[in-house]
Amino acid sequence: MNVQHISKKEFVSKVADYMNSNGEWQFLGDKPALIDFYASWCGPCKMLSPVLDEIAGEYNGRVDVYKVDVDRDADLAAAFGIRSIPTMLFVPMNGLPTRTGGVMPKQEIGRMLDQML
Repeated sequence: MNVQHISKKEFVSKVADYMNSNGEWQFLGDKPALIDFYASWCGPCKMLSPVLDEIAGEYNGRVDVYKVDVDRDADLAAAFGIRSIPTMLFVPMNGLPTRTGGVMPKQEIGRMLDQML
């Protein structure tokens, strides 16, 4: 599986319908997810991209890995309080997502994913 680039419309159907949730988190996925908020012009985002490609391959079938372009979907980024990029959301099947900022080593991303599984 590859990293999937998703739009706001896809996010609302695959991850969470945050616009109609009355402020409560309700995950819609069938497996945990890692969501990278990024921009094409962002140097650190470009550094993180190949790491996420590797993660998507290693966790294929166990975790969905998504990317959200903050320039194209600024209102989605704003809804989640994304102020700097890259920012990643680690979304477990149950409970609230965990947000991290900046480039993380692959081992640390894997550790956080393993905790969700």
